[in-house]
Amino acid sequence: MSSIAGRPKAFETILVGGLIAGILDGFDAVVYYGWASGVGPTRLFQHIASGLLGVKAFSGGWPTTFLGVACHFAIAIGAAAVFYAASLMIPFLAQKPWISGPVFGLCVFLVMHNIVVPLSAVAPRKTPMAGWELADQLFSHMFFVGLPIALMARRSART
Repeated sequence: MSSIAGRPKAFETILVGGLIAGILDGFDAVVYYGWASGVGPTRLFQHIASGLLGVKAFSGGWPTTFLGVACHFAIAIGAAAVFYAASLMIPFLAQKPWISGPVFGLCVFLVMHNIVVPLSAVAPRKTPMAGWELADQLFSHMFFVGLPIALMARRSART
């Protein structure tokens, strides 16, 4: 990564961290929900798009699938931006990514499931999250979202 006047390039750090987190978390979701529920990638990403479109997302074909992918990556990149900004104010976050990353991932999970999803147009769940699904969600957010974002912030801080 290049730097200007000794400062890391925020854009590169945020973009790469968000893309890595989005790819890992998306892959985990495709594998887990495909295995556990038989949900294919198209339906999975249409579900994400339903946060904006409601149930119409499921009849939108490829355009709503791509909208779901775009939303998924926008959220991951947004999370990376939040972590990067916080790490500039609290250097410990970038200095100890193996601690701060998983904790940040848990925070992302809590914000997504307690604020973002309830305020979206996603249809409310009819059943609570099962134990294995919760375990996968927590693991994915800690180690596939939070950790790569924190590791990229550390890499950027060292530049």
